Amino acid sequence: MKEKVYKVYAYRWVVLAVFMFINAVLQMQWLVFAPIAKAAQSFYSVSSLGIDMFAMVYMGMLVVTFLPGVFIVNTYGIRIGVGIGAVLVGVFGLLKGIYGSNYTIVLISQFGLAAAQPFIICAITAVAARWFPLHERATATGLASLAVYLGILFVMVVTPHLLARHVVAGIETYNIKHILIIYAIISLISAIAVLIFMKEKPPTPPGVYGKDENLSDFINGLKKMFVLRDMVMLIILFFILLGIFNALSTCIDQLCKLRGLNFDQTGLVGGVMLLGGILGAVILPLLSDRYRKRKIFIVLASILIMPGIIGLTFTSTYIGLLISSTVFGLFCLGAGPIAFQYAAEITYPVAEATSNGLLLLIGQVSGILFVFGINWIGIFHSMILACLLMPLVLFLAVMLHESPMVTIDDTVPSTSGKEQKEKEGRTITYG
Repeated sequence: MKEKVYKVYAYRWVVLAVFMFINAVLQMQWLVFAPIAKAAQSFYSVSSLGIDMFAMVYMGMLVVTFLPGVFIVNTYGIRIGVGIGAVLVGVFGLLKGIYGSNYTIVLISQFGLAAAQPFIICAITAVAARWFPLHERATATGLASLAVYLGILFVMVVTPHLLARHVVAGIETYNIKHILIIYAIISLISAIAVLIFMKEKPPTPPGVYGKDENLSDFINGLKKMFVLRDMVMLIILFFILLGIFNALSTCIDQLCKLRGLNFDQTGLVGGVMLLGGILGAVILPLLSDRYRKRKIFIVLASILIMPGIIGLTFTSTYIGLLISSTVFGLFCLGAGPIAFQYAAEITYPVAEATSNGLLLLIGQVSGILFVFGINWIGIFHSMILACLLMPLVLFLAVMLHESPMVTIDDTVPSTSGKEQKEKEGRTITYG
């Protein structure tokens, strides 16, 4: 048997770090108004739907830009693909800050920021595949997803504290523009970091990964995913769960308003959801890699999400909301990286960005539908509908097959210098 030599480079952590940074910033710009929606409504003199539009633009633009964005990442690589996304974040983040008092220009800037999504968040599994060995990929995907949650957490917790109310000539106003300028500076720094430090791939591969694609490969890959039984069920899972999360993130202010919470309390309810997600994104993928299992963790999360959703729907106390939000975030967001990696494995050799992007696209489409539903039938009835969908989520998770690829490479890296480990004709070098 011909031996395949794989080498793992320490620079993978630098690539992952700058990628996490731009991911976090992209999410900050997505939900900057979510925890201060009422203040933003007053500042711009628009309705609640007018503020929800900033989040819905992100969801809608992914539908429009998914195909070209993922195709560019798959065909030209992560350096060019993520680099394009970084430029969009830097330019439109700055524009959003400079013209922060003008609702129209801020909304236009949001379209530009939203266009960056497929170049960045759809590249999560592609970055992991190009720089990390198979037994580290769920962990790398988890850390990249962790950055997404950190960005949202930052917005939910910090933005309400940046908000200041002023009364001028008897008219109440808020410092919204100053907040947007702060996020503009952060956006510019993150974009520069990506352009300087992001590299396409190491000199030698760390392990097997999906091939680079031309247009024909990309289209055939999409077709293949829709005829794979497990991928179709995973798509339905994401349609429900990611849609619920996107809608909750957008309309968290409406949920908390029913309980009479203030800006800081609303931010904390959203914040603990992300704290739970951060904890889950660190622990669950590590356990998945450690035990070489994907399905059991998806099933476990599907069970334990239920009390979180039920609590968010029916609890009437602030403490109850905090606990329910934490539980929902822990298992919904914590299982996300495992599901992304599972999709990349069951669709191999389709390029990783294709499966990653398709799942995100599905969640954004359902998020738009759920947000419209919340504004149509109300947050409470929408949450009841979410509760009723949970048994279907569990059924789909149970029906999944285990990833056949998850046990291919069972070498475990050493923490002591450079060494080689061999298994089934493969050699992995750690430097």
